[in-house]
Amino acid sequence: MLEAFLASAIAMATPLLLAALGELIVERAGVINIGIEGAMLAGAFAGVAVAHATGGALAGVAAAIGAGVAINAVFAFVAINLAVNQVVAGTAIDLLAAGVTGVLYQRVYGATGRAFTVAPMRSIALGPLARLPLIGRALFDQPALVYLAFALVPAVAWMIGRSRFGLSLRAAGERPEAADALGLGVYRLRWIALLASGVLSGLGGAYLTLAYADTFVEGISAGRGYVALAVVIVGRWNAWGVAAAALMFGGAIALQFVLQAAATALPYQLFLALPYLLTVAVLALAGGRADAPSALGEPYVRP
Repeated sequence: MLEAFLASAIAMATPLLLAALGELIVERAGVINIGIEGAMLAGAFAGVAVAHATGGALAGVAAAIGAGVAINAVFAFVAINLAVNQVVAGTAIDLLAAGVTGVLYQRVYGATGRAFTVAPMRSIALGPLARLPLIGRALFDQPALVYLAFALVPAVAWMIGRSRFGLSLRAAGERPEAADALGLGVYRLRWIALLASGVLSGLGGAYLTLAYADTFVEGISAGRGYVALAVVIVGRWNAWGVAAAALMFGGAIALQFVLQAAATALPYQLFLALPYLLTVAVLALAGGRADAPSALGEPYVRP
C-alpha cells in the first residue's frame, strides 16, 4: 500500500513540477502566467493526438512541446509587447485553449468524443535501485519524463541562482527599467522565459496523456496549472522549494485516491476537493509576496 501511494504521489507531482519550474522561470523575469493551464491543456491534446496518429510517443512529446510554446508565444506577444494586464491575458489564454482543444477533440474523434487510448510511455527501471523495498518502484521505475522533471530541479536552481543569464533574468523581474538601461533587454528576457515555460508546460501536458492517462478527455489538466502557480508561491520562488511543494501537492492528490478506495461513508466529492482545499489552506498560511520579485505582474513599457 505504501509503495503504491509513493508511486502515485510521484506520478501526480511530475506534471505539477514541470509546469511549476516553467512558471518559476517566468515569474523570476517579472511575469505572472495564468495561462499555464492552457499551455498544459494544449500540450496534452497535441501530444496524444499526434501520438495516436503516428503511433510514436516521441512525436507526441514533440507536438506537446510545440503546442505549449505556441500558446505561450501568443501570451508573450499580448502581455509583453502589447502590455495587456497579465492576469486578464492569461485567463483569456486558458479559455481559448479549453475551447480549441474541446472543439478539435470532438471534430477529430466524434461529436461526443470517441474514447481512444495510445500506447503509454514505458517505464525505465534503474537496475537494482528499482528493486529496493518500498521506494524502488516509486523512485526508480518511472517514465523518462519523471526523471527529466526531477533532474531539471538542480539545473533550474543553478541557472537562476548562479548563471549570468539567471542574474539578468532576476534583474528583469526586480528592476526592469534598470535592466533595460544596462542593455539587458527586458522584452527579450521575458520572451525567452515564456518560451522556456511553454516547453515545460507542454511536457507537463504530455505526461498527463502519454505517460499517465494514455488518453485525452476535455479539461484533463483539471486545474493543475493553477495548482502549479500555488506551488511556486509555496516554494518561495526557489527551485528546491518548488520541488518540495510539488511533492506535497502530489501526495495530496494521491491521498484522495487512497481515501476513495477505503470506501468510507464520507462523500467522494470531499476527497476530490482535497488537493484544492490544501492549495487554499497552504496559500493562506504561506501568505504575502515577501519573496516575490518586486516587479512581478507589472506590465513594462520600454521608454
